[in-house]
Amino acid sequence: MTLVLAVDDDPAILRTLGINLRARGYEVELATDGRSALQLVHERLPDVVLLDLGLPDVDGIGVLRQVRSFSQVPVIVVSARAEADDKVEALDLGADDYVSKPFSIEELLARVRASSRRGVVGATEPVIQVGGLLIDTADSKATRDGTIIHLTPTEWKIVSALVRNRGRLVRQVDLLHEVWGPRYEQETGYLRVHLASIRRKLEPDPGAPSLFVTEAGLGYRFNPE
Repeated sequence: MTLVLAVDDDPAILRTLGINLRARGYEVELATDGRSALQLVHERLPDVVLLDLGLPDVDGIGVLRQVRSFSQVPVIVVSARAEADDKVEALDLGADDYVSKPFSIEELLARVRASSRRGVVGATEPVIQVGGLLIDTADSKATRDGTIIHLTPTEWKIVSALVRNRGRLVRQVDLLHEVWGPRYEQETGYLRVHLASIRRKLEPDPGAPSLFVTEAGLGYRFNPE
């Protein structure tokens, strides 16, 4: 389930966002100040952040600057500050989108959907070690106890997308878009075939996969814990 963190000091706006997002199947966290927002980004790793600029402690620009120091989570600025300079500063600091208040909830939800799709290529750390298995997505290198494991370029694209989003569900359609392109969004069989090969190479027990987990009918999750 896609997790959206909404950050705003106006309880009425947070209530509206929470109701509408949950009604459409999103998991939602709410924060009324910058410090709480930063703590939630660290703890929950949201898929999308909706960020007001006028916060009572650390302002939105400060929150955005700190978030971008450690995460590429999609951030949509939602603010009453409509001046061009504010938009330019936010976008230059790494905001993915900017929506001015008052906003259409349907337009905002469309922006959330677009950002969450882009989020599949967002990054966490590229090197993962689970027991004797080392996966280095930056160098496209996998080893087990020092022995090199050979993956095809397509397998590396799939592994990289899942590893970068470790612990999170990556939808089938997002994987297909990233690896093969939008014309292949119905080709879920491609994923089954390649995931079977990836499991044979990387799972300690391919018959009972614990690292590359299938969420039936939804997608896949890399679960290194």
